[in-house]
Amino acid sequence: MTELAVRARRAAFNRAIADGDAAAIGPLLAKDCVMVTGSDSAVIAGRMAQVKIWRREFGHADRLIYQRTPEHVIVSAVEPVAMEQGHWHGTAAGSPQPGASGTYAAKWREMAGEWVIEAEVFVTLG
Repeated sequence: MTELAVRARRAAFNRAIADGDAAAIGPLLAKDCVMVTGSDSAVIAGRMAQVKIWRREFGHADRLIYQRTPEHVIVSAVEPVAMEQGHWHGTAAGSPQPGASGTYAAKWREMAGEWVIEAEVFVTLG
């Protein structure tokens, strides 16, 4: 059940990106979450910083729509945490070909009955 909950939250994150809905991203992130971007390894720390970045990204007409596809979700047997690993790609609206792609890893934690992202690391490979 826990793996399905994490996968459902990832699907919600993907929907929020596709819809350009920055407000829907906030509840999916831990307050002190960290994201390391794929190309330049920029570190974006904190929920509010990430929501601000997404809001700015969604304002660009030529933005990429990112899709994260989990391949593995491993749930800890001793802590309320899970590790997600998979592939991502960013595609411009109306284009069949990804503009960028790579791998990612995400650490999730169950807090107050909801799974939230504590950390994500992206690597651009294509």
